[in-house]
Amino acid sequence: MELVIIGLLGGLITGISPCILPVLPVIFLTGGAQSARFEQTSAPRSRPYFVILGLVTSFTLVTLGGSLILGLLHLPQDIVRWVGIAVLILIGVGLIVPRIEGLLEKPFQRLARRSEVKNTGRGYGVGLALGAVFVPCAGPVLAAIIVAGSTGRIDAGTVLLTVSFAIGVSVPLLVFALAGRGLVERIRAFRSHERGLRITAGIAMIALAVALAVNLPQALQRLVPDYTAQLQRSLTDNPDAQKALQLGGLVNDENKDLSQCTANADQLQSCGIAPSLKGIDGWLNTPDGAAVDLAEQRGKVVLVDFWAYSCINCQRSIPHVVAWDRAYRSFGLRVIGVHSPEYAFEKDESNVIAGAKDFGITYPVALDNNLATWTNYRNRYWPADYLVDADGTVRHIGFGEGDYAQTENMIRRLLVDANPGVTLPAPTEVADLTPKEGSTTPETFLGFAKQRNFAGVEYPDGSSRFNLPKNQPDDSFALSGPWTIGSQHASPDGATATVHLKYHADTVRMVLGGSGTVQVRQPGEAWRSVKVSGVPRSYEVVSGTGGGAGNLDVRVTPGVDVYSFTFG
Repeated sequence: MELVIIGLLGGLITGISPCILPVLPVIFLTGGAQSARFEQTSAPRSRPYFVILGLVTSFTLVTLGGSLILGLLHLPQDIVRWVGIAVLILIGVGLIVPRIEGLLEKPFQRLARRSEVKNTGRGYGVGLALGAVFVPCAGPVLAAIIVAGSTGRIDAGTVLLTVSFAIGVSVPLLVFALAGRGLVERIRAFRSHERGLRITAGIAMIALAVALAVNLPQALQRLVPDYTAQLQRSLTDNPDAQKALQLGGLVNDENKDLSQCTANADQLQSCGIAPSLKGIDGWLNTPDGAAVDLAEQRGKVVLVDFWAYSCINCQRSIPHVVAWDRAYRSFGLRVIGVHSPEYAFEKDESNVIAGAKDFGITYPVALDNNLATWTNYRNRYWPADYLVDADGTVRHIGFGEGDYAQTENMIRRLLVDANPGVTLPAPTEVADLTPKEGSTTPETFLGFAKQRNFAGVEYPDGSSRFNLPKNQPDDSFALSGPWTIGSQHASPDGATATVHLKYHADTVRMVLGGSGTVQVRQPGEAWRSVKVSGVPRSYEVVSGTGGGAGNLDVRVTPGVDVYSFTFG
């Protein structure tokens, strides 16, 4: 119920926000005006509802599954947008030329009796095109849905949240369409100009499509203050909403008992038999790439470690996992790494092999590219550890960094339980580099799906030109110059593209991909160049500042993709 309320409220806020303004003329003309009741027309009164139904349908399907399906088909992520623009043009031409409209409406005539779709149609196709084009028009709630869809974490909660959000968005649009119909019916002049209304709607549809192709609506939206920004923040800033939006995986017979464990508990618990490692695309560090079966590990203590090679939190935790493997492997510990990609480039096996080599990982690593095992373990964090005893029961779940000494003590206790009388080596000595909570700037993503800490007002996807704000808050980033914002990274469109970062940390790293040069400069210092090439990975750009506040200017050459800033 909480997800439904969050989704509906988030959608309602989005439905009255500036980003919905470009679609209103089309909704008015195609959904409202065309369904007005005139003596000489047989336009269906239900047309506004069908336009909105089409919008809700495509909004839900494209947002929830678009990124995942396009990734599986190896298609560009913006192909849905361009298809939507093309359909808008076709429908616009159809409104001007009735014969073409008849052809376009044929696929949807089964939704109603042929006599009811005559000539003007019900508008379902219009709604489908609009929903596909305006998917990015949203705030934090939709961002949570996009992340879930792009990583494959689609469960009942995600679907419920998405449908609720789509309905919330559509309510203001439906009200606007119905108000438009009522206005047209009350103005006598419109009654003799129905044909003119249809031509006007067609021109508006084509104009919208052309404007979308050149990102004109985004430029206009930046000129209008976002009067709903505070409402969006109020909706998602409370802990209950944030907890609900984390979603997690579907509960099934394999993983239902994991609920008996409290994450990061200081005592061993009993959380049911460990779920299986499912949907694995390949294995590293096993004979001939053979799969590891948890059921065959009975008698051993197993540590299932979820990680991603470019994740800064994982980079600080993996040295501890590697040390435990080296110290206790011969005493019955079996470490299994589950590489669950946070970014698309982390699905490339050669990239993971290089990352594992850099970390000195020699234990088996499962390539969980579709996050099937991640979901089966109901995981939500990088890194995450599931400690399994010799009987196959999960005894401890650890989310995030830290508490390494506690985890090692639990490993040692389970090893002794499995083999009483064993003499274990001394505990490992790896420095705990986990930053104290709040001691550094939070990890900062530049893709629109997970963007946080942006100092400007609008952060639209696609190509835009940015200007630095007059007053930039602490722990934030700002862009200057031409950039293209994608779902996972930002890419410069010219030599003047720069990032200005205000942070507090001892170390600053950037996750970069592509090929080119990044230049960085702190106040009072000369520019320093960082060469970027090879597999996307983390690059250190600042170190040894003592952990205080700092400013950093970053110039990025075309050809380099900026994924995130991380801090230590």
